[in-house]
Amino acid sequence: MDLHPEQEGQQDSKPRSYWSRWSKQDFFPENTFQNFNSYKDALSHTPSRLKDRLLHRSSDSFELLQLPKQSENLMKRCLTWWDLIWLGFGAVVGSGIFVITGQATRDDAGPAIVLSYAVSGLSAMLSVLCYTEFAVEVPVAGGSFSYLRIELGDFVAFIAAGNILLEALVGSAGLGRSWSSYFASIFRTDDTDFLRIRVKSLPDGFNLLDPIAVVVLLVVNSIAMSGTRRTSVLNWIASIASGLIIVFILIVGFVKGKTENLVPFFPYGAKGVFEAAAVVYWSYTGFDMVANMAEEAKKPSRDIPVGLVGSMSLITVVYCLMALVLCMMQKYTQIDRDAAYSVAFEAIGMNWAKYIVSICALKGMTTSLLVGSMGQARYTTQIARAHMISPWFALVHPKTGTPIYATVLVTLVSAVVALFTSLDVLSSVFSFSTLCIFMFVAIALLVRRYYVKDVTPTTDLVKFLVCLFLIIGSSTGITTTWNTGMRGWVWYVVFSVIWLVGTLWMALLPKHRVPKVWGVPLVPWLPALSIGINVFLIGSLGYVAFLRFFICTAVMVLYYLFVGVHATYDVAHQIEQEPRTQEGNENAS
Repeated sequence: MDLHPEQEGQQDSKPRSYWSRWSKQDFFPENTFQNFNSYKDALSHTPSRLKDRLLHRSSDSFELLQLPKQSENLMKRCLTWWDLIWLGFGAVVGSGIFVITGQATRDDAGPAIVLSYAVSGLSAMLSVLCYTEFAVEVPVAGGSFSYLRIELGDFVAFIAAGNILLEALVGSAGLGRSWSSYFASIFRTDDTDFLRIRVKSLPDGFNLLDPIAVVVLLVVNSIAMSGTRRTSVLNWIASIASGLIIVFILIVGFVKGKTENLVPFFPYGAKGVFEAAAVVYWSYTGFDMVANMAEEAKKPSRDIPVGLVGSMSLITVVYCLMALVLCMMQKYTQIDRDAAYSVAFEAIGMNWAKYIVSICALKGMTTSLLVGSMGQARYTTQIARAHMISPWFALVHPKTGTPIYATVLVTLVSAVVALFTSLDVLSSVFSFSTLCIFMFVAIALLVRRYYVKDVTPTTDLVKFLVCLFLIIGSSTGITTTWNTGMRGWVWYVVFSVIWLVGTLWMALLPKHRVPKVWGVPLVPWLPALSIGINVFLIGSLGYVAFLRFFICTAVMVLYYLFVGVHATYDVAHQIEQEPRTQEGNENAS
């Protein structure tokens, strides 16, 4: 890193090996962490530093030009629109439809799971549009972390970053455990836990150890570290094969399925539909991985919109159809929670087909793990570039062009989580984190369009903030009304009118920035709708999910106060001083 003079001298005199970065300066190069006295002095200035960080916003140029220098080596631009489409397909299909559909159908929605997937698909598409505009304008590896850092500031970006890392750990762990469930279902459908090790001394939800999930995570992430282009080719070949098997599942499902299995269609009522929608949103996550690959796209302005919007449109249709055929093949009360499709084919007398389905599911989950590993490692890389975690994790290998250290971090921690934690515990935490991040990205897009520092008049800024408050407040009001079970339509009308007034008022305000290449249409209507849907889906999650999320966030805030705020403060102020130092040297010369 370039924060310590002694280290700079070493780098200038002799290039250092990628594998020899084990000194204290490699992990903690900031001035705050040089010794105990410097750290104690930094802690005494925490209030002023926190204020500085809360008011600080990054810039497009800083994220694009300055931060990548922390990696020392550049990532390779080797991905086309074709790669990105199949990266999107590989990341999303398999990460949910084969993982969580059985559980959500049986416990939350019944046959109405089709509508749950449609609602979640709409919300996902709105988020896709927001991500696409940012990814085209700021094609960096950081994804939502960089977008929020630019528009909402360091602190909000850090909370998002913490949740991104939580998403990485939980998502990979959940997929690893589901992989082992489907693998077990090939041999025994009556007990998909028979390959796991039960430890009676551990609490429920954490007492089934899963060594197979750990092995799968280690193998897949090793492939992801070997190179971006090689991993992409392997992914699109496997994804095309999975697509052909999905066509087979749909054809057989419609031919062999029975429409009477769809009755009753709403066994858990409308509330169950939205509760399931919040959980199955997990099955749409992964599209942000395509945005994460923007730094490696050959032509981001063309490739990213095609990759994101095109793949998500196809995936939404496929998901709704697959959910429908599942409910037609088997009564919702008999659907297996972990290996739904394999067990459903066995129920209609096609025992041989369950092996094809299991192989497809395993292949889909493997590509999801593969693409997820690539994307989450790049999230981690950008977070490390900003010094919110050790910049050691930002280093890119000179030959492979991949962030190996960041990939190892995500791999090891997710493997530990997968070893202990059950799927139902993982899915609720994951959905909460993901929905919050997507909501923040929609807010950031509105801020980007309507507020430019030193350009937007104060009166326009105040009006914009009032409108944003009305949109978020009314969305929260509708969600609260729904979840408290209040009867009647009065409050729904009141809050809907408030949302409409806030959005319409914002639409009448002047926009102070327009996208240069590609932009979200119908701003502010679509981002405001995205905020509303994400808030509603968050409210549909249970109390336990809220509790787990806020406990994790509290831990993140403590870390930020004791580590993150000081590291980012040191970096920001050193970079600010560098031009002044250079100017002073030139004047002296």
